[in-house]
Amino acid sequence: MTSLHSTALPCLPFGVQARALRSSDASAVYEVVRAAEEHDLGEALIEVEDIIGDWQRPSFDLSVDSLGVFDRQGMVGFAEVSQGSRAEADVHPEHRGRGVGTVLVGWTEQRARESGARRIGQSVAARNEGAQSLLRKRGYELLWTSWVLTLGPEDELAGDAATPSGVTVRPYRPGEERAVHRVIEDAFDEWPNRDPTTFEDWASTVLGRPGFAPWHLLVAEADGDIMGACFLGVSGDNVWVNQLAVRRDQRRRGLGRALLVEAFRSGRAHGARTAELSTDSRTGALGLYEHVGMRVAETFVHLALELGGSSADSTPEDG
Repeated sequence: MTSLHSTALPCLPFGVQARALRSSDASAVYEVVRAAEEHDLGEALIEVEDIIGDWQRPSFDLSVDSLGVFDRQGMVGFAEVSQGSRAEADVHPEHRGRGVGTVLVGWTEQRARESGARRIGQSVAARNEGAQSLLRKRGYELLWTSWVLTLGPEDELAGDAATPSGVTVRPYRPGEERAVHRVIEDAFDEWPNRDPTTFEDWASTVLGRPGFAPWHLLVAEADGDIMGACFLGVSGDNVWVNQLAVRRDQRRRGLGRALLVEAFRSGRAHGARTAELSTDSRTGALGLYEHVGMRVAETFVHLALELGGSSADSTPEDG
């Protein structure tokens, strides 16, 4: 089972092997992440459609940008590196403490160096002290904090939710995708320490996400001019706002609130009872979401390592 990755790995824990992930591993990765989130957060936020959509990005190559660790029973952990500098790694809770986390983190650092990245970073739950300890021992430092906010089944957005005069909030129409991407990308590019997302990568994770329907991508427009956009998805009885952006010259008009209201209304019309979204300290938007009635449900920290030198050694007991 061991692939070319093995030549770049530290000594693997006894009884496990490693190889690059394959498209057929999506369900196994989902199960690892689901188990980790239920253990660390008390609920699963991931959907297998998210994994499939991410793996469809043209910039992402499973054969070199991923690593799976397996024992005889199946997958025990995995890691991915996106855009050269953003890592995602998880170890199934039943297999933590075996050194698998150390192997995965070391591999992400090496992969980032190979791609020419200046830093590598990963977001972990603030309550996951084990993951934070592992990363900090290797020299990682806090880059930003992010929060998951929620709106309960009986909650409504506080304050005036009227759509600004002359503006329509509606589902996206084919042919508008590049304009929508431009609005979202320009807004998100204002954040520090953010890697740009190409249209092709964005389209793969949004329009190409399994189950995508036009109402999952809302736009705020006036006379054909797209001024804001919101991408969302419904999973069971929950609607998740993945991206929310308003063009700089159209802010402070209530467009963000109007998009949120329509996102939550549409989600509930399609069976959702709760609504969630994520924001981080780079956006300055936490107060806005709290002001309209959302509550912080989870906190994450994004820890990053500058890759100018070798990372610190870690023992298997760290992971």
